Amino acid sequence: MMNAVPSFLTLPTRTAKPRRRGITHVLDTGLPVADVAALLGVCSPYVDVWKLGWGTAYLDPGLPAKLRLLDGAGVLACTGGTLLEVAWQQGAVEPFLDWATEVGFPCVEVSRGVAGIPDEEKQALVGRAAERFIVIAEVGSKDAGAAVDAAAWAAEAAADLAAGATWIVTEGRESGTVGLFAPDGSVRVDVVDAVANAVGVGTTVFEAPRKEQQAWLVRRFGADVNVANVRPEEALGLEALRLGLRADTFDASVRARR
Repeated sequence: MMNAVPSFLTLPTRTAKPRRRGITHVLDTGLPVADVAALLGVCSPYVDVWKLGWGTAYLDPGLPAKLRLLDGAGVLACTGGTLLEVAWQQGAVEPFLDWATEVGFPCVEVSRGVAGIPDEEKQALVGRAAERFIVIAEVGSKDAGAAVDAAAWAAEAAADLAAGATWIVTEGRESGTVGLFAPDGSVRVDVVDAVANAVGVGTTVFEAPRKEQQAWLVRRFGADVNVANVRPEEALGLEALRLGLRADTFDASVRARR
């Protein structure tokens, strides 16, 4: 029988699942359960975190089935940060944490992109959540008009990590035109470097929904860069980018075997 994955090419080395570096974090904007099952059949070896975006987990009738599928595929299900921000605004943080525990989320996102949670309160939320979950703490605002200060992002990232976060995710939104990116989609290199230097590139997860942004990160940091807000149907394409199997990251220095 032919192996499912061939081995005749020389490709970059990738970390193996379960991994903490080189993760692919996808954004589920409300997929039906059948679509999740079909996509996992193709991409589960290459996906590490599956975020149910914004507050969709609160509404999704297929949530229990999705969580079972993701757990069986070795993929961490994660709540969207907006859901916890709404809970904080309404004084319902403990009910949110209890609910996320009860339904079976292994991972939650802690952000302050819309609710304006003060820094110290955000870090307290990270600490409370880390008692029960793997925590992804997001830095940066969802407001396209908000000032982007690389030093402030770095300081917040370091404080979130010290409070108990496992990964620090940099805001780029699903559009790739906010926070980490200028309105034209180009990378704010000073922010990338500041956050990576503050907490380590292996701990930083860069939201990068666009192919050209993902390719830039792979060229900058290598195959095991952490990338987030990937469309689930594009996870296999991202893996091809990581491994130099697309024109954007093709390595002309790798010569044919003699």
